[in-house]
Amino acid sequence: MTLLETEPVAVSPVRRGTTPRRTGRGRAGYFFVAGYALLLLAFGVFPTGYAFYLALTNDRGQFTGLNQFVKVVQDYRFAPAFTHMLIYLVMWLVTLVVLVVLTAVVLRSRVRPGTSALFRFLYYIPGALAGVASVLVWLFMLDPDVSPVSWLLTAMGLKTFAAVLAPGNLPLILMLIAFWTGAGGWMVVMYGALNNIPDDVLEAARMDGAGPWRTAWHIQIPMIRQWIVYMTIMAFATGTQLFVEPQLLQTASLGRVSPTWSPNQLAYVYAFQQGDFNGAAAISVVLLAVGLLAAGLLVARSNLFKLDEK
Repeated sequence: MTLLETEPVAVSPVRRGTTPRRTGRGRAGYFFVAGYALLLLAFGVFPTGYAFYLALTNDRGQFTGLNQFVKVVQDYRFAPAFTHMLIYLVMWLVTLVVLVVLTAVVLRSRVRPGTSALFRFLYYIPGALAGVASVLVWLFMLDPDVSPVSWLLTAMGLKTFAAVLAPGNLPLILMLIAFWTGAGGWMVVMYGALNNIPDDVLEAARMDGAGPWRTAWHIQIPMIRQWIVYMTIMAFATGTQLFVEPQLLQTASLGRVSPTWSPNQLAYVYAFQQGDFNGAAAISVVLLAVGLLAAGLLVARSNLFKLDEK
């Protein structure tokens, strides 16, 4: 019997509107997601709900509406703390986006493949340090008496440790610490995103006469725009949670730095020095609202979650 003479195999009809049975692979997916979902509920959703409850009640559990928010906003320390955070965020985000994207583009186009792996490793090393360790390293670097770059600090008129930690210098210092510890990991991410751009697209740009910088500006950067927006959102969220760095600088400076320099520090003072957990919760809810608003604007303007049309 030849292949053309074989008998057809009967296929059972599938009723309209029915769906295939779930396989073991599908159930395994729910199993893996369940762990993250439980952690999200335990350490994300539940604490957030409890913070809203505290922010809308007093220490006796009585509903007070927006009184806690009015109280913390009228605190003379509230506006300076959020102003400091805003100045720091602007400096941090602009520096991060510009230098990370620029470095990733140069690394992708100018460095040989074998050498780029070494550079990616070197960029990532500072990110392996914990926040506390990185601050201690920078305290050593910023003290003119022991710093290896004391000549540079002296040339800038910063001859003492107190002069370096002047209130006006703190946003710049904190931005340098954040960039040193966090930029390397994002450079690796951006480099990976650039590697996903098809080579034929870049080859077509070169054939059209586009140089490296025109290719980067008109092709590479637009094609990784969603990754840049994602980096900005995550960096913004991290920046609003600023606490460890200014707290350690405040301790190292023997009180020269304000203990309520950032909103998180102010919430800490409310909770653990004044015993006002309701006021601290109100500050945390304000920070949450600021972060969600900024993330929503970025997502809406950039179409971050828009699916590619096929």
